[in-house]
Amino acid sequence: MDVNSEALGVSVKTLMGNAGRAVADFIRNNYHGRRIAFFCGHGNNGGDGFAAASLLKDENISLHLLSPREKITSGTVLEYLESTGITPVEGAEIPLGTEVLVDCGLGTGLSGRLRPEYEAYVRNVNSFKGVKISVDVPTGFGTESSVLPDHCIALHDIKTGMNESNCGNIIVADIGMPAEATDHTGPGDMLRYPIPAENSHKGSNGSLLIIGGGPYVGAPAMSGMAALRVGTDLVTILTPGSSYHEIASFNPVLMVRSLGDCDHIMPEHLDILLEQAGNCRAVLIGPGLGKNPDTVKTVRMFLSRCTVPVVVDADGINSLGTHFTFTQPAIITPHSKEYERVGGEVRNLEGVRELAARMHCTVVLKGRDDLISDGHSTRINSTGCSAMTGAGTGDVLSGIVAGLLAKGMSLFDSACLGAYISGKAGEDAFEHKSYGLIATDVIDSIPNILRTGLPGRMPR
Repeated sequence: MDVNSEALGVSVKTLMGNAGRAVADFIRNNYHGRRIAFFCGHGNNGGDGFAAASLLKDENISLHLLSPREKITSGTVLEYLESTGITPVEGAEIPLGTEVLVDCGLGTGLSGRLRPEYEAYVRNVNSFKGVKISVDVPTGFGTESSVLPDHCIALHDIKTGMNESNCGNIIVADIGMPAEATDHTGPGDMLRYPIPAENSHKGSNGSLLIIGGGPYVGAPAMSGMAALRVGTDLVTILTPGSSYHEIASFNPVLMVRSLGDCDHIMPEHLDILLEQAGNCRAVLIGPGLGKNPDTVKTVRMFLSRCTVPVVVDADGINSLGTHFTFTQPAIITPHSKEYERVGGEVRNLEGVRELAARMHCTVVLKGRDDLISDGHSTRINSTGCSAMTGAGTGDVLSGIVAGLLAKGMSLFDSACLGAYISGKAGEDAFEHKSYGLIATDVIDSIPNILRTGLPGRMPR
């Protein structure tokens, strides 16, 4: 959200300053004249504390760094630290006589266990008998141990999982973040991309099965290449014999398996489809399958028995009908006509949310603005361009989304980031191909979006 705000012209410095003012106002209005100790980490959460402390120079405050000053890498955070005019003390020891403790240690996105020094800090804070105030989220929120504050000043909005038992009295502070930073996709969504671990091996970063082809050969091949270009390690395409050779010759990195002498999938293929699905982390079904009655029946049978997360696109969607309900984690990526065929009525966010809730899946309704919902949350993706109307661009999108799902992202995040990357790749391709852009140009541009949008570092 911070990165999205910056892209929309509202800087992190402005957001941090607004956060600091909200915290300072709360303290001055409720604890004026008390002895106050700020405990700050080296990231943006600490920066919020520095910004607040800089506005409380008329109060009795002390400033404590939970990490060495050298670990602060943000110029904005350092600027707010300098603006306090206070010489900070390193360490987690709470000064005698402290009446109010302000916890600005660690922010969102943590899991597992804290580092030992932060675990010690959490224990100290939770044993403190005075007033405890956490900024945005309590330090350690989402891990095995976290600060249990009396008050939590949530910045912009309450975060998932926050409640009175783990955050105390929750106060939501408006920090001037644009609505579009949260309800639209943006460059900040790239921070959710699962960067491969240094010790990765083949298959660590996703294995995807694509069930497609038969009447059409290009669609599953393009979906497979899009998944590979978004960083999926292994892509297997299971296809009828009539399309096997053409798909297998598309690119040698695609692993293609034939279903035998047939030109469409049939119920007798169900066992091998389920067996192959069980060997992968996600399945994409639909590209190029056609509408043979046997195919429709097989798709429905497969989806009723498959337990692996699935993305359903194209003729896979056409096979569902208007009353289908998923029992496994699922994403569907319909265009407007396919949306109507599965019972979608109103083409707006609320309509998409209602369809997703009814079908128990995440829906990406493709259009000039992609509308995305999992039945609870909703997002809009506005990347892309009017040149992306040619055949195959939908197959590219479904391949990207399925690839991210296979890499371990959640359904909703895969849908949002997949739509964003697909659109940005289309914009990048348009710069070189203009209105001559075709779907394979979008595939070729995916690495450019990863290269420019992800934190830069060379793997070892």
